[in-house]
Amino acid sequence: MNTQKALPVVASIAIILGVAILRDRSKTLAAILATMPINIPLGLWVVFGGGNYDQDAAASFARALVPGLLATIVWVIVVYGLLRLGVTLWVSILGAYVVWAALVFAFIRVGWLKVPA
Repeated sequence: MNTQKALPVVASIAIILGVAILRDRSKTLAAILATMPINIPLGLWVVFGGGNYDQDAAASFARALVPGLLATIVWVIVVYGLLRLGVTLWVSILGAYVVWAALVFAFIRVGWLKVPA
C-alpha cells in the first residue's frame, strides 16, 4: 500500500483514537474533534489525489457535498431529538440513518444529487 492510500486510513484512525482519548477529559472537545471536517479533504484526496485530477469533476464533487452535509445535519438533529425523548442510543442512530437515507433519496429524486445510472 502506497502513502497515497495509507495516509487517509492513518488520519481516520488518529481521529478515532483522539476522540477515544478526549471522551474522558472533555465530551465537548471529543465532539469538536468528531465533527472536524476531515472526511471531506480525505474524500477529495482519495478521489482526486491519485493523478486523475479533473477540475470540473472536483467541483461537481464539492457541489454534491452540500446536500450531503444538509442530510448529515438533519441526522445529528434526529439523533439528538430521539435521545432527548429517551430512545436508546442504537435506536436513535438507526432512526437517524433512516431519515438521512430518505433525504439523500429525495435529493437524488429532485436532482440536487446526480448519481450515474
